[in-house]
Parts: sequence; C-alpha cells; structure tokens
Amino acid sequence: QVQLVESGGGLVQAGGSLRLSCVASGSIASINAMGWYRQVPGKQRELVADITSAGSTNYADSVKGRFTISRDNAKNTVYLQMNSLKPEDTGVYFCNAILSLTWDRWSSYNYWGQGTQVTVSS
Repeated sequence: QVQLVESGGGLVQAGGSLRLSCVASGSIASINAMGWYRQVPGKQRELVADITSAGSTNYADSVKGRFTISRDNAKNTVYLQMNSLKPEDTGVYFCNAILSLTWDRWSSYNYWGQGTQVTVSS
C-alpha cells in the first residue's frame, strides 16, 4: 500500500553534517504530517522533528538550532538537515508519516520507514 524509504544516513565525525531524506509512495491521498524519530538500543523511539502539510515544525529541545526539517509536498518527501552533529545524536532514524489513503480518505493512517543508521564519532 504505502512505502516510506529513508536515505542519507552514515558515519560522520562530531561537528559534521548529514542530510536525511524520506520518500513516501503508494496509495496516498494526502499526507498530514511527516517526521523523524530516533531510537537507540534500550530506549524508546523519540521524536526528533516533525512538520505539518502547512509547514509548521516542531523540534526536540536537544536538536533545536542544529537540525532543520523540511518537506516537498509535491514529491511526498521529507528532509532532515543535521548540522553540528554530536555523538549523542547517534541512533537509527525512522521516518514517519500520518496520511490518508486513496481508498479511505476520511481516516488517518500511521506509517514508518525501515530506519537509517546515523553514527557520530567523537
């Protein structure tokens, strides 16, 4: 039905930058919100940043001023520009989308990507 495919993760030194991308495809009518979450072993998945279809953004306190989320509605794509990376930013980053489907436009569905590893070395 719907696929979310992330890209852009990798290994970077502290202070460096990475840009994550996530493309949503499939039977999508509209996407209400898209976001990025981070998970590290032994901890719950936590919100990093999200953005609504209107462009309103929300960030975790730990990334404010360093990360920027943006989206291209025409391409069903969300980006996360990560600057001044720190070792504590290390984790698996998951893309999330809250959307409606072409065959059920009145309900909201929550989809996740497979995740992309980000490792920041000190």
